[in-house]
Amino acid sequence: MIEEPDFEGLVEQYYSALYRFAFSLSHSESDACDLTQDTFLIWAKKGEQMRDRSKVKSWLFTTLHREFLQRRRRTTRFPEIQISDAEFELPEVPPISNEKLDRQNIFNAVARLDHNFQTVVSLFYLEDYSYPEIAEILEIPLGTVKSRISRGVAQLQQFLLQPELTEKRGGAR
Repeated sequence: MIEEPDFEGLVEQYYSALYRFAFSLSHSESDACDLTQDTFLIWAKKGEQMRDRSKVKSWLFTTLHREFLQRRRRTTRFPEIQISDAEFELPEVPPISNEKLDRQNIFNAVARLDHNFQTVVSLFYLEDYSYPEIAEILEIPLGTVKSRISRGVAQLQQFLLQPELTEKRGGAR
């Protein structure tokens, strides 16, 4: 019986061909590297499920192609833009006084956040998880994580500014 190649053997055998295929799709060295590595990562997670080991090569190429298409769809739906190009779209955020930024006020404000926002804001700012890690932990799309953090931060700013505005109104009467 012919012995099947181990993971390192598969990488050695197919990496170059997969990389060339990924480069022909993406036209970018870094994207081709990422696609190739992601393909092998998926193999490491799911490869043992394959029953017919004679189809490993086609499985790897199919997986790489699907990853490429998924990234392209994601890029189309959520295009990356330079912050300088979107500056006019960003809201003006008034500065928050230093006395409002003490730890207890921040924790109190986080506790007042909507539950969906509170979870992602806490994981990101208090636990230092990355967006992809939060998406995996909460089993939600990466875009949802980004929008919830954005909305949560906006809500936090309102909570931190509210007492200040209330004091000013109360003092003006």
